[in-house]
Amino acid sequence: MTTRKLALTFGHRLGLLAFILFALFPLFWLLKVAVTPNDLMYSEGVRLWPSRMSFEHFDFVLRHSSFPLFFRNSLIVSLSTAVIVTVIAAFGGYAFSRFAYRGKMAMVALLLVTQMFPLVMLIAPIFKILSPLGLTNSLTGLVIVYSAFNVPFAIFLMQSFFDGIPKDLEEAAMIDGASRFRAFAQIIVPLTLPGMAATLGFVFTAAWSELLFALMLISKVDASTFPVGLLSFVSKFGVDFGQMMAAGVLALIPAVLFFLVIQRYLVQGLTAGAVKG
Repeated sequence: MTTRKLALTFGHRLGLLAFILFALFPLFWLLKVAVTPNDLMYSEGVRLWPSRMSFEHFDFVLRHSSFPLFFRNSLIVSLSTAVIVTVIAAFGGYAFSRFAYRGKMAMVALLLVTQMFPLVMLIAPIFKILSPLGLTNSLTGLVIVYSAFNVPFAIFLMQSFFDGIPKDLEEAAMIDGASRFRAFAQIIVPLTLPGMAATLGFVFTAAWSELLFALMLISKVDASTFPVGLLSFVSKFGVDFGQMMAAGVLALIPAVLFFLVIQRYLVQGLTAGAVKG
């Protein structure tokens, strides 16, 4: 039995290691191409690492391209969307978790229905709505669209966290004289910080990497986001993979830093949200 247990443990860890290597290999290749000089890009063939490294692609992206502008636009849109959606989802999830009212199930069904339509179908009507309002070619328009599409899932995600918190806590606070809002803000919110971090991380990642609406609603360079900006490295005659990969490596930095800041709450949130009661 001991030998079998050791074999199962070894096989489990070996499989986990293989999965991690498989998942990280594209990121490794992204970095490898980014530091490969132009003169070695195709002359060396397939190698795990170039014989000589160069940061010429990073220099071009940072100093001679519009990437810093795209980077700033994506950061503004992603952070704004994440904060707005998390605040709305906190109140919406609390309402769904704590209150019983007429039309509640119809509202839940309506939110679910919004997740069933392919996004491509909605581009034309969304453009038709935003255009007269002057919200095309605007970061504000992107924030509104991203928030609208992320709110339903975020509400259900936050509801699962509120369902895991006993109602007795805020009821005890209200018996002691606290209002419903004060009980929510001072007792429930601190307990759901892991859930809010998980929601914040999910929405930030979704907004940071979104391409379809950013491509369809933005045509001006000064309002483009990072995913759209990557297309600027594609021309009619070829693709500058070195510069594109360098831009991709730089775009990973804010996402990594963001998750490092919230990782403690994120791990708690992903586990706590799966358990009710």
